[in-house]
Amino acid sequence: MTGSSTQGIKTVLHPVSDLAKAKAVYAALLGIEPQADSEYYVGFDAEGQHIGLVPNGGPQGMTSPVAYWHVPDIEAKIAEVTAAGATLKEPAHDVGGGRLVATFTDPDGNVLGLVQDR
Repeated sequence: MTGSSTQGIKTVLHPVSDLAKAKAVYAALLGIEPQADSEYYVGFDAEGQHIGLVPNGGPQGMTSPVAYWHVPDIEAKIAEVTAAGATLKEPAHDVGGGRLVATFTDPDGNVLGLVQDR
């Protein structure tokens, strides 16, 4: 198989209905306080992974956790996965700080994410 490899799953976003309650549970689970803490996003950096809490599924309307694979070239990886049968859900877009994210679905409708840091 040719194409670019990923840097692995380093980010998982969880939709939550009550951000304050979820923040307390994840802080207890991870044993750390969040590094990002706002009314629209809470993020924890733990052991090389980023765990994010998104109230009400965020603008993407997530209904279940989404794992994000980190890649060096997001557009190339989107082309590879769609050529292999995936369906683009959310095109690559900047979410701040030069970070690009995109989501796609596999043939069974599972949502998968991609992240490219600049």
